[in-house]
Amino acid sequence: MIDRQGFNCPEKTLLKERQLEQLLGTFETVLVAFSGGVDSTFLLSKALEVVGKDHVLAVTVSSALSRPQETEEAEELAQKLQARQLVLKIDPLENDHFTANGPDRCYHCKRFIYGALLEKASAEKCGVVLDGSNADDRSDYRPGLRALEDLGIRSPLLEVSLGKDEVRKLARKAGLPVWDKPAAACLASRLSYGEKITEQKLSMIGEAESFLRRLGVKDNLRVRCHGSLARIEANKAGLGRILAQREAVFKKLQDLGFVYVTLDLHGFESGSMNRLLAD
Repeated sequence: MIDRQGFNCPEKTLLKERQLEQLLGTFETVLVAFSGGVDSTFLLSKALEVVGKDHVLAVTVSSALSRPQETEEAEELAQKLQARQLVLKIDPLENDHFTANGPDRCYHCKRFIYGALLEKASAEKCGVVLDGSNADDRSDYRPGLRALEDLGIRSPLLEVSLGKDEVRKLARKAGLPVWDKPAAACLASRLSYGEKITEQKLSMIGEAESFLRRLGVKDNLRVRCHGSLARIEANKAGLGRILAQREAVFKKLQDLGFVYVTLDLHGFESGSMNRLLAD
């Protein structure tokens, strides 16, 4: 936990927190899709507080779409929160609509994964499945949100209009150690639309990002895959660290299978692949 002394939240954010508590209070038993990011961690902590620990199940999905470290971090967080947790192995690569990697890939992926979570919720006698999407997710191209709506998944943070920055403030107020954790989108979001998603490519991307983090790139980071070319996005400090160690970076990413290694001078941009859909 972190030091909360002297930290204040805006009143409108606190009002939304109270609305969130009221909403959660309408559920008897819940399954929380828990990745270990700031959104799902805050949602889980509030569900534990309002619904009660005996009536909340955190389920972490383990797949090729995320780095193994993310599952381990989620398990550690669940233990700190004293939440009952299950790790569910799911392989979206079995879904041909997803691996074809069209602009609607996120719809097919979310429908595949959350369909499995609904089955788990039924088996565990959980009345509703909760997802950590927030209000800012409406501002980008997110076909996955449509899949959640189609399946009847609830997104309480979004429903009470809590945005990412507000969630971070509330997570900090609550003393959650992940309040400033960088967002970690699924590894498939690093591939250009139309380029087939394979386990090998996902592994290359995941290992490349893990390597760069070990070099000290602590802020937002993406290794975008354009065939044999890796396009690295990072904030200013991260770009500086990468340039200072460019020979080691090039050698590592070449060893992983990339032929060309580039730095994006625009820096980090969430959802940058969606620029291709602008027209």
